[in-house]
Amino acid sequence: MSISASLLPEFDQEMTNTRKALERVPDDKFDWKPHEKSGAMGWLANHLANLPSWMVFTINQDSLDLAPPDGESFKWEPKGSRRELLEDFDKNVVAARAAIAAASDEELLKPWSLLKGGVTLMTLPKVAVLRSFVMNHIIHHRGQFTVYLRLNDIPVPSIYGPSADEGTM
Repeated sequence: MSISASLLPEFDQEMTNTRKALERVPDDKFDWKPHEKSGAMGWLANHLANLPSWMVFTINQDSLDLAPPDGESFKWEPKGSRRELLEDFDKNVVAARAAIAAASDEELLKPWSLLKGGVTLMTLPKVAVLRSFVMNHIIHHRGQFTVYLRLNDIPVPSIYGPSADEGTM
């Protein structure tokens, strides 16, 4: 079995679970924060919607500089409604899935580097970046996002098992 074929079932499951959480973000809570040091619910939901796109540039590029010394910093356009968020998420998931499916083992074993201002922050094989820097990053922020839902009395979806709001998966 190829590396990409082994990643796709996990990717599909995590993206399905992430979409279930994002479907619950209320348009009127985009500015809500649990604490002054926390990101707003809308920022967090946008980050979750954008993260699958990181799989595409991880596979298609050998590095990413978040703030290149001679260029523009990495940016993404935040969405202002649940509908726009879900459209963006779905578009990013389709592109990410296609990139994973098309990636050869040789490509996924190549090193990939994250830089900031020309300084290398980390270098890992692309497959490790997909699993840790992207997939685990999504899982981490999705967990954070479900706490935001709970604190706003918004039912938390079942993710890996029943939630207090949904007794079944």
